[in-house]
Amino acid sequence: MADAASLIVPIDEQLEWAKHEEEKQLEWAKHDKRRFLHAVYRVGDLDRTIKFYTECFGMKLLRKRDVPLEGYSNAFLGFGPEDSHFVLELTYNHGVNKYDIGTGFGHFAIASEDVYKLVEHIKAKGGTITREPGPVKGGSTVIAFAKDPDGYLFELIQRGPTPEPLCQVMLRVGDLDRSIKFYEKALGMRLLKKTDRPEQKYSIAMMGYADEYETIVLELTYNYGVTEYTKGNAYAQVAISTDDVYKSANVVSLVTKELGGKITRRPGPIPGINTKITAFVDPDGWKTVLVDNADFLNELEKQE
Repeated sequence: MADAASLIVPIDEQLEWAKHEEEKQLEWAKHDKRRFLHAVYRVGDLDRTIKFYTECFGMKLLRKRDVPLEGYSNAFLGFGPEDSHFVLELTYNHGVNKYDIGTGFGHFAIASEDVYKLVEHIKAKGGTITREPGPVKGGSTVIAFAKDPDGYLFELIQRGPTPEPLCQVMLRVGDLDRSIKFYEKALGMRLLKKTDRPEQKYSIAMMGYADEYETIVLELTYNYGVTEYTKGNAYAQVAISTDDVYKSANVVSLVTKELGGKITRRPGPIPGINTKITAFVDPDGWKTVLVDNADFLNELEKQE
């Protein structure tokens, strides 16, 4: 019969086992079926923004809901159905007509086959263009910038036909390499492209789950020497689907211990809706909500 001493596992073996278990958990993020669902942000007049996005950008109003007991209303807009496209979730808090966008949020982006024509259309509808169409500095891609009624910027990018015209969410970060590593490990994203522009003193990284010409991507921007930004109270978060919020939360928890950030909502169902979610912020304070994929699709079916 073995004595007690012989049953004690050496510390190096314990550490090796713990490392192996951690690596197994981190693998989940690489194999999970994930998709960007929507970006959430606040607007001061819901009907005004719906009118602007549908008339100027050609988006469709997919659904709208009023929650008077909670004091807010939502509208979901995009270029295709929510079960297959990235959409914008606009929130209007009753009685609040203005928000601070802050210095950290950059822009959304819309791909168009003819940016010049789109800009003329936006102008004809009374929209504001903050950058006239033309090639990007140091490149050949034609872009322009439009501003919506609340001050959110939309980059208009000229490219060929795409299944996802709503193609970017740009956020500024204080350490690009750290952010790349965080989104790779915590969310299983791929680094699609990294561009350094020393002459303009910034670098960008495109992060996502498929080629940037096929789907929505996060454009993370690092301005040389700037490590912190104000978040304001206008932009809220992006939502991403997952097949298991509990496993995904475990992964995020492990990564935050290494790189920063924190879980802000433990995994579990939303009271009254039963859709399972978890939420966290990255090292720069940008929030992501992970939503159970099956629950999300069931929720959409109930809306029909």
